[in-house]
Amino acid sequence: MMVTAHRDEKAKTGAAAPGPAASGSGRVPDVAIRRLPVYLRALTELYAEDHEIVSSADLAARTGYSSEQIRKDLAYFGAFGTRGVGYRTAVLIERLRSILGLDRQVPIALVGAGHLGTALARYNLTRHRDVRIVAIFDNDPARVGQSIEGVVIEPAERMDEVIRAAGIRLAVIAVPAHAAQDVARRLVEAGVEAILNFAPVTLQVPPGIVVQNIDLTLELQSLAYYTRERPATG
Repeated sequence: MMVTAHRDEKAKTGAAAPGPAASGSGRVPDVAIRRLPVYLRALTELYAEDHEIVSSADLAARTGYSSEQIRKDLAYFGAFGTRGVGYRTAVLIERLRSILGLDRQVPIALVGAGHLGTALARYNLTRHRDVRIVAIFDNDPARVGQSIEGVVIEPAERMDEVIRAAGIRLAVIAVPAHAAQDVARRLVEAGVEAILNFAPVTLQVPPGIVVQNIDLTLELQSLAYYTRERPATG
């Protein structure tokens, strides 16, 4: 999916953005942070296959990233492996989960319980236990009071109250484009610091707020390039 992240002007220009401190004096680039979950998934698969020790080459084969890139990304957070031996799979899984904040449950608010929002909620609530939707909001009276996988849909008017009470700092926006900016403003005012935005619009947020945009239409349009008819050659 096409994902665009921004925090402040430095991040937009490609510089390392504020985030978890690197092992040195700098900061960890956003792109490196976004690769960590990929490494974590590969490690989890390898551990399930009884690989107690893995190498950067093993991870490269599973993720598509080069061994050098993997070693560089991990080095931002310290020394994890032993040269010539590799990484202890269980230990690296534990460290990456801690770095990502997944050693505790991360509560999510979902705004928008239409077709897309409902599908996202069902997938999250049946597949994830560490990053989990705990509150769902919608402004349609016909949806309010219904539940998705046990989570009751709340009226949009309760967003601020519920988000503050639950200490939610991560939210998903799955509303029409015309409503997304106002929803983002209300989420930020309620204390949300990171937003995954599925609305086809660029959100304006204060510095320090992280937004990742996923535009399914743009992604499909770009993929259409590879299926177009090409002129015959020869």
